[in-house]
Amino acid sequence: MKIRGVQKLTNLKWLNMFEVAYVDKCGRNRSWQIASRAKEPKCITRKFGVPDAVVIVPFHSAENKIVITREYRIPLADYEYGFPAGLIDEGETIEQAARRELKEETGLDVTRFSGISPSIYSSAGMSDESVAMVYVECDGNPSTDHNTGSEFIEVKLISPSQASLLCKNPALKFDAKAWLVLSGFAESGHL
Repeated sequence: MKIRGVQKLTNLKWLNMFEVAYVDKCGRNRSWQIASRAKEPKCITRKFGVPDAVVIVPFHSAENKIVITREYRIPLADYEYGFPAGLIDEGETIEQAARRELKEETGLDVTRFSGISPSIYSSAGMSDESVAMVYVECDGNPSTDHNTGSEFIEVKLISPSQASLLCKNPALKFDAKAWLVLSGFAESGHL
């Protein structure tokens, strides 16, 4: 497999579509459409090391509960259970982005970082978007006062038994990463 080139199909602020030309394993010329947050997709720039965004997995120390969000998502026309998350601003570190996003979306403060993943990919068949999973301990009182006008977020602090009930409900929609973490939390009682 060899990538030959790319054509940008859209010119939008947050996300763009690209047509990637490549040669398959049989030597045939092929193309693939992808979405990327970058000006050029990572398959061309090879900038795979720096994630586009952070997904924060917060554990509220005083309450001894995991913090999740229930957020309205336009593509789903419904609410999705997930974790606080957001893009990393230019010049911002993963830790700075995690602190900022946690505060903006939940009103909570990071008290300790307990783990940061490498760049991981949720849907590599259609996008090169990557995130760093950032595990933190946090404190404070939940608040959505810093949400933007386009965000409708509910903050929930949940126990392992509550996580189990949520994960078993087929009517609910989950971010894939959140469901995996929550189901593990439900089984083990810790992150």
